[in-house]
Amino acid sequence: MRFQLKHGLLVIIALLVIVIGINWWHQARHFNRNVTINGINVGGLTAKQASQKLKNAKNSNLVYLNGDLIYNGPDTNSTFTTADEAKVKDALHKQFSFFPSRKSYSLQVKPTKRDLSQYEPKKEFVQTTLQRENRGRQAPVDAYAELKNGKVTIHKGQKGTKIDEQRILKQLSSRATDSKIYLTAKQQQPLLPNSNTVLNEKKKLQKLTGKKVNYKVEKKTYRLTTDDVITSATYKDGQYHFNTSAINKKIKQINQKQSTLGKAFKFKTPDGKDITTTKDGSYGWKISPERAGKTLANAIADGKTSVDAKADIYGIGYNRSGTGYGVTENNGIGNTYAVISIADQHAWFYKNGKCVDDVDVVTGKMSNKADQTPKGVWYIMYKQSPSVLKGTSDNGSKYSSKVSYWAQFTDSGCGFHDASWRHNWSKTAYLNDGSNGCANMHPSDAAGAYNSLEVNEPVIVY
Repeated sequence: MRFQLKHGLLVIIALLVIVIGINWWHQARHFNRNVTINGINVGGLTAKQASQKLKNAKNSNLVYLNGDLIYNGPDTNSTFTTADEAKVKDALHKQFSFFPSRKSYSLQVKPTKRDLSQYEPKKEFVQTTLQRENRGRQAPVDAYAELKNGKVTIHKGQKGTKIDEQRILKQLSSRATDSKIYLTAKQQQPLLPNSNTVLNEKKKLQKLTGKKVNYKVEKKTYRLTTDDVITSATYKDGQYHFNTSAINKKIKQINQKQSTLGKAFKFKTPDGKDITTTKDGSYGWKISPERAGKTLANAIADGKTSVDAKADIYGIGYNRSGTGYGVTENNGIGNTYAVISIADQHAWFYKNGKCVDDVDVVTGKMSNKADQTPKGVWYIMYKQSPSVLKGTSDNGSKYSSKVSYWAQFTDSGCGFHDASWRHNWSKTAYLNDGSNGCANMHPSDAAGAYNSLEVNEPVIVY
């Protein structure tokens, strides 16, 4: 009896092993029932049968969005070949299960030869459909970190109703050669406060807090903190974005104290008189609050402890980068300059504090305000030898005069030059027979005066 039971159990086990073996053999060589490759059902087929079906199948070029057919393109021939059988075998291994499964399995196999002739029409149609669907829908607002008032806070995002177009187009691209493409539309999702991106923003902004930087303006140094410079800041796309309006008040104070642009200069004339020039003129420099804010904020972000204001200054006239920065001698004029006295009709040229030349001049006609040589502190914009002066005379006629030496110092066109056509060189010529604003020089004096001038040096007219 025991022998019969033992024998029966062995038979059952043997039968189970055979059944399991047959099942494994079948499962290893056949696709499960609900399996598709590129949208074509290959359920129950072997890899070879599936390959043949893929080669014979027509690509119907259908596109579904959330189950609804939105595009029906013309049929195209399959591009599967014998060379793709190994890829189909790999797909078979991916869906393998020991027991038969009814689970839907959508596999993607990229054929060696691809026909993308219908891809662009599909993409264009899908994009148009999505844009139409997104009309009136609200985009999500990402959470973000912000530094404000010396403290870093995280602002919560806000969900929207807009469909995530890029995500759908990515789906479409990954299934470009499928006979049937099933797309799933989902709403765009905002960045969450606890996302790695937002937490990294917070980390980057926290590095800015509590920092100090020295701002050097000529010979003075101003010690500033993060709060002095940065009103608010965010960190997006790998870089900081600053609001530096906090520094504006400080830069205004520095400009009032040190800048020279648009200010009158105290000056000792060649005959020893102490005067104050007019505020007119283009010579000088001023700090741009916007540039200073950017310089200082970037210095804090880069961990620098000291920066110079030189990169932040600006000027007017020909040289927009400013003139005279760093010049503190002689009340900001320095020791190399030119002087024109309207009353004396004379010009002096100084180099390193020493007068190297002086000449008689005829300045602009006083009887016509438009022709008067403007008073103030200007600068030599550029030099040219020889040159041609072009302009309009008082009677409206155009003129073109050749000169050997030309050094312009105002935007309106005033400068030093020789005047071979002039006959009236008297000390009173400028009253009614002066120039159009220039400082006319005797041809015999012009070379020495011209050679003593330097570009950007101040020209004091009083």
